[in-house]
Amino acid sequence: MRALIARDLQLAARVGGSGALSLVFFLMIVALVPFALGPDLNLLSRIGPAILWLAAVLATLIGLDRLFQADEEDGSLDLMTGAPAPMEMVVLAKVIAHWLTTGLPLALASPLFGLLVALDGTAMGATALTLLVGTPALTFIGAVGAALTASIRRGGLILAVLVLPLMIPTLIFGVSATEAASGGTVPFTTPLLILSALSLIAAVIGTFAAAAALRWSD
Repeated sequence: MRALIARDLQLAARVGGSGALSLVFFLMIVALVPFALGPDLNLLSRIGPAILWLAAVLATLIGLDRLFQADEEDGSLDLMTGAPAPMEMVVLAKVIAHWLTTGLPLALASPLFGLLVALDGTAMGATALTLLVGTPALTFIGAVGAALTASIRRGGLILAVLVLPLMIPTLIFGVSATEAASGGTVPFTTPLLILSALSLIAAVIGTFAAAAALRWSD
């Protein structure tokens, strides 16, 4: 498992990967929204967490279609399938590597990008924490769609149609947790714990579902 994670991290660093592209896409969305809404700082600060979370959801989709497809095309996936390690471990290793290069940079960069939507320090910290907790759920959900479309060329649009509805609960509780930290009507820990539970559930179900999808495609 460590070898698979190291392999995917090396490949991401060597060819540029999807992490940098996701980060640039994240920045583009966050930077363009204030131009569309106007110079109302109160409005921007109120909807800022929702903007950051929506941008994170869309940026997570960047490169998900290549999560298994590249290995399917060059035959690496067949070797992994025939390896002694179970397919669930292979899926888990690849998803962890993808999150380290995509979801983690988005969470770490969110306080800086929060300046573009006039967030205060509390909202920036809460957004970063919720993204750190919630982006694994987005990645594991996306992994199921990536496994289903691994053998389909240019399956990015199909992948987005499949996984975006499943990402909505994570988006809702991520935004709710951030708003709660900024003085909402519910305690911050309540939606944060639900968000953590969604990530844990997605990790379990997503790993087994993606592995089953890969076996079925074979």
